[in-house]
Amino acid sequence: MTVYLHEEDLPAGLFAPGAAIAVDTETMGLITPRDRLCLVQLSDGGPDEHLVRFGPGSDYAAPNLKALLADPARDKLYHFARFDLAAIKHYLGVTAAPVYCTKTASRLVRTYTDRHGLKELVRELLGQDISKQQQSSDWGGPELSDAQKDYAASDVRYLHRLRDELDRRLVRENRAELAQACFDFLPWRAELDLAGWPEIDIFAHV
Repeated sequence: MTVYLHEEDLPAGLFAPGAAIAVDTETMGLITPRDRLCLVQLSDGGPDEHLVRFGPGSDYAAPNLKALLADPARDKLYHFARFDLAAIKHYLGVTAAPVYCTKTASRLVRTYTDRHGLKELVRELLGQDISKQQQSSDWGGPELSDAQKDYAASDVRYLHRLRDELDRRLVRENRAELAQACFDFLPWRAELDLAGWPEIDIFAHV
């Protein structure tokens, strides 16, 4: 497998039309309007991953990346889609849907545990270990280390296989329709976060 680093945009025609794309983001922190988008990671489930890096002061033009993310005929696979959707919408100005979220699917079918992180999912469902050592590193620096690039790529490397296994469990537990409804709502959940309701449940009684 090879990890490719691109600056400010993807090359045109990189992925086959219609193929589902695994997507992740790295930012300078967890507050989307404050902490800029530094990296978008992508995989079509093949042997290679692609990273798009944005520098300080970027205008986030990225026409090829935006067209890919906004393509309504192409599923986008995430782990914790809510955060990535908000970052992509805020900085790139597109809604990166249709959505599949492995964390949401895990919460619906792995009700025997409260451990729904990507590391735990990959270990249990796929029998592989991934490192999270670089999770809190500086993604806005002038250079990305090999360890950072491999960590970023690993966040999209397994999502296609996880979706296949989680889909089997969703069908088995008769929760596939419920999961799809949740996935369809996630872009709007991200919009609520951006609009000022990040921690408020607007459906709650109180």
